[in-house]
Amino acid sequence: MTDEVQEKLQILPDKPGVYLMKDAQGRIIYVGKAVNLKNRVRSYFQSSRNHSPKVQALVARIADLEYIVTASEIEALIFECNLIKKHHPKYNISLRDDKTYPYIKVTAEEYPRVFATRKVLKDGARYFGPYTSAGAVHETLRLLKKLFPLRSCRKLDAPRPCLEHHIKRCLAPCSGQVDQAEYQEMIRAVCLFLEGRSDAVAQSLRRRMEAAAEQLNFELAAKLRDQLAAVEKITEKQNIVTGSGDQDAIGLARSALGTCVQVFFIRSGKMVGRDHFLLSGSEDESDEALLTAFIKQYYNQATFIPREILLPLILEEQALLADWLSGSKGSRVAVETPKRGTKKDIVNMAIGNASLVLEEQAAKIQSRNEQTEGAVDELGQYLGLAKRPDRMECFDISHIQGSETVASMVVFEGGMPKKDDYRRYKLKTVEGKPDDFRSMQEVVGRRYRDASGPLPDLIIIDGGKGQLSSALEIIRGAGLTDVPVVGLAKEFEHIFQEGCSEPLILPRHSQALYLIQRIRDEAHRFAITYHRKLRAKRNLVSVLDHVDGIGAKRRKALWEAFGNLNKIKEASVEEMAAVPGMNLPAAQAVYDFFRRKL
Repeated sequence: MTDEVQEKLQILPDKPGVYLMKDAQGRIIYVGKAVNLKNRVRSYFQSSRNHSPKVQALVARIADLEYIVTASEIEALIFECNLIKKHHPKYNISLRDDKTYPYIKVTAEEYPRVFATRKVLKDGARYFGPYTSAGAVHETLRLLKKLFPLRSCRKLDAPRPCLEHHIKRCLAPCSGQVDQAEYQEMIRAVCLFLEGRSDAVAQSLRRRMEAAAEQLNFELAAKLRDQLAAVEKITEKQNIVTGSGDQDAIGLARSALGTCVQVFFIRSGKMVGRDHFLLSGSEDESDEALLTAFIKQYYNQATFIPREILLPLILEEQALLADWLSGSKGSRVAVETPKRGTKKDIVNMAIGNASLVLEEQAAKIQSRNEQTEGAVDELGQYLGLAKRPDRMECFDISHIQGSETVASMVVFEGGMPKKDDYRRYKLKTVEGKPDDFRSMQEVVGRRYRDASGPLPDLIIIDGGKGQLSSALEIIRGAGLTDVPVVGLAKEFEHIFQEGCSEPLILPRHSQALYLIQRIRDEAHRFAITYHRKLRAKRNLVSVLDHVDGIGAKRRKALWEAFGNLNKIKEASVEEMAAVPGMNLPAAQAVYDFFRRKL
């Protein structure tokens, strides 16, 4: 304990507040709240025998501390939530990747738009989420577009409606085709739908449909009828869970992999969705501490708080959390731990689903291990290698009738690509002459004659016997006599080995075969990408050859400044004139050339 920390411990007040622990670099490593700052903070520095390993590690790194006195425990809880969200302290329990979840945003414009976003701003808009699956967000948006003719354009000054209006997918507010009150009524229905209140949406649509029919506006009534039918079809798929009301049922499960929290969303008595969240920093924490931390962090960023939250266990801060949530919502929120009945069954279902998520995670890890480390071992056994081929390097050639001949080398370690070690080569000895044998000799020669860095345990040549023989001549001549080299025939993935006339055929569904295919495909992709880049650069040069006043130096300068042909086409005269070596007449010539081409 530093002298500075010891001095602050002596003057801690007997009041509620928030405390921040800092390390020697001044980084905040833990944020907590307390009813009594003096008692709570001092408890960390008392006998460590009763502390968990996590707390012991935290205390060992504390070099300084700060505290903020608050008027009440609820105020302290709000401060704690906001500080954890801002600083992400190392020793606090945290929602994994909590900033990456997508939301659905309904803007606060005169004619609101509805779209996906990952940023929640205080801009008056309504946000629905967070969703753990971006796919679920886009599926919901596609459904909304079918149900409601929402605007998708960003500007409202179009001289005439676009195609979306003509195919009945937009009311065309951009050209004044719809009344603002009518559009806002549709947005209210959208918000109800996103809240899970499909019954309320159906009632509103039915009421508007009947009113339109009474006014003999049959075209509008028909549109509303179709929307109503679609909403009712969705409503039929939602299961009745409880009698009524909005609830979140929370389940908690733990395994050696970590902790998962599952939340079931019940709106108007119906199950409308669920999300799961993985918690990091949970190894030494109790279930109560984990659930408390989750509720604080999740509902501190949630855009909707239901009137009832169902928990799997009783929390010490349950009443405090209910008061805090009630203040955030603006109406009473009940935080309950049901003992029996339907609510208890829902919580048990959430717990069961959280356990299934962890089982799926374990299965994914096992499958990943089989496809990587297990596949490497299996391949070594099939090839009869004395040493496990942990590092594998694979070479591939790419060209079109000998032009722009390039080669790629991809590296896999432990069955996984190691992209930092990838290399690509622009070959020189065979330019204009398609000769894969000499191309392969050049690339392996450049790689192994003056080899730097780690050497491979297995070299894979993408090609049959001819390419393998050509590569072996260079590799063995470079002194790599102990590294096994194999050739991979393109059509059937037959493996040719040094000194063997017959190919090795791996079992059709073996992980070793799948690994070889992944390595070969990656080498091919990497080579093709480089080849296309060079070809695009060559094509750019040939196009600019037709522009008066543009020579080799200016071609190169334009390429380096803009990177590709499309950006040069889109550039203004002033932007091109600002490129080193260019002037205003040359820039105008390029600009006019592409406008004539268009």
